[in-house]
Amino acid sequence: MLPTKNGSIRLFKLAGITVFLHWSWFIAGIFLFKRSGTHYSSLFWNFLEYVSLFLIVLMHEFGHSLACRSVGGNSDQIVLWPLGGVAYVDPPQRPGAMLWSIAAGPMVNVMLVPILLGLSILSQSFGWYRSFPDVATLIAKVSQMNIGLLIFNMLPIYPLDGGQIFRSLLWFIVGRARSLFIASICGLIGMVGLIGLLVLMVVVSLIGGEKLDGSIALPFVLGVFVLLICWRGLMEARLLSKIDKLPRRKGFACPSCHTAPPWGAFWVCGNCRSPFDTFETNATCPRCAAYYGEAPCLDCGHRYPIHEWFAAPPMPPKAG
Repeated sequence: MLPTKNGSIRLFKLAGITVFLHWSWFIAGIFLFKRSGTHYSSLFWNFLEYVSLFLIVLMHEFGHSLACRSVGGNSDQIVLWPLGGVAYVDPPQRPGAMLWSIAAGPMVNVMLVPILLGLSILSQSFGWYRSFPDVATLIAKVSQMNIGLLIFNMLPIYPLDGGQIFRSLLWFIVGRARSLFIASICGLIGMVGLIGLLVLMVVVSLIGGEKLDGSIALPFVLGVFVLLICWRGLMEARLLSKIDKLPRRKGFACPSCHTAPPWGAFWVCGNCRSPFDTFETNATCPRCAAYYGEAPCLDCGHRYPIHEWFAAPPMPPKAG
């Protein structure tokens, strides 16, 4: 559902974070250029505006990634695509760590606001709209885009940053699973309302005999995309709720989140696809005897060798 580095172009690596550009970015660029207005003297400036938009998005995603790593999380990949960017962050499963990892992205846009507004004011003071109209227009457009992205991202609709911040704050009060459930429900309601409004606008336009343009396509696609993410979040919340209620195995704990693993066959063999309890069978599939040296944590997703899971020295085998 989210873009990955598969089918993407590797651009560069900075601070241990590799940036990829998805192939669909070029298709979106061609579409936008064809529909671009006459704000500039040539399409070259339209291209610079498009690139500037993704530079803002890139700085936003680096904010997420660097904040995640500052609290002990993992983040080594950013993918840019037509709907913005995706920073693959894996913060520690704590509400505070999650909150900082998400909030740092919009904070980058907040810091850019006075810088870009200052440049826009300077361009007006020095009369750039007369002497360098393309430069002045570009600065104004980039400033508007940054503010627009900030406002859009802070909408309290999961999985937008505002919705994830809302979820992180709820986490302090109602826990991990219920906070995700509530945020996903709110996101579903918001996106269903948005899509319904867009459909109503199309119907009214058709009844009125108005000619439809492509301007409604992007918000409709974005709404459907967010709706699918919300649904996935709802399913994940149900799974987390079930995991939280499971009995836990004593003597073991995840080295990352320090949570004991649950009892039960929740690990699946990659060879024969049989479910088994990796801690019960010493990381060996009882059906095909495939050995797995690492066990993924069902709570935080991190993988560690079995011997690193011991929270206490293992019990010696019984004599006889």
